[in-house]
Amino acid sequence: MTARLILASKSPARTRLLTDAGIRHSVLVSDVDEPAVVASYGDIDALDTALLLARAKAEAVASLEGAGDALVIGCDSVFEFDGEAHGKPYEPATAIERITRMQGRTGILHTGHWLIDTRGGGSGGTLGTVASASVTFGTMTDDEIRAYVATGEPLHCAGSFTIDGLGGAFIDRVDGDPHTVVGLSISTLRALLRSVHVPITDLWASAG
Repeated sequence: MTARLILASKSPARTRLLTDAGIRHSVLVSDVDEPAVVASYGDIDALDTALLLARAKAEAVASLEGAGDALVIGCDSVFEFDGEAHGKPYEPATAIERITRMQGRTGILHTGHWLIDTRGGGSGGTLGTVASASVTFGTMTDDEIRAYVATGEPLHCAGSFTIDGLGGAFIDRVDGDPHTVVGLSISTLRALLRSVHVPITDLWASAG
C-alpha cells in the first residue's frame, strides 16, 4: 500500500526537517484555536499541553476532505521553564522578559506528535507521544537580547527561541534529539509510523 504523509502544520521549520530527511509529504493546515483548546482542559502541564495541541491539529486536519487515505502528523511545541509552560510570546516585551530570565539557564522543550491513519485498509490508528530535550542558553547582553527580538524571529516560536536560525548563536547545549527542539523529531515519527505498520523508508522521496 502506497502511503502519503500530510503535515498538519504551517511551520516552515517542520516541513524543512521532513524535506531534509528525504520524506515525501504535503502540508494541510486547519485553524485550531490553541488557547481555547488548552482552556477547555483546565490546568495541565507543559508536556500534556504539547500532546493535546498536537492531537487537536492532527484531528482537525484528518477531518478535512483533502486528508482522506493518508497519514496525518500533527505537532506542537511547548517550552517548560521554572515550572511554567511557555508557548509563542507574540509581543516583543514578552520575548525580552523571557529571554532575559532564560539566559545562562536550562529549560525543557516538549514537542507533541500525533499520528492519525485515515487510509482505506490501513490500521485506523490514532496515537501520539511527546519527545523532550533540554536546552541550555548562553549569557547574553541586553543589546544582544534586544537585537534578537527586533528580528522578529523569536515572536512566533515556542519559548522565544530557535536553534535552526539566528537564535542558535545563543544556545550552549542541547541534551536530547535536536530535531525535537526544531519542532518535529524524525526518530519519533519513525516510531509512530512503525506502530501503524508503515516503514519510514516507504516515505522516502527516492522510494516513490
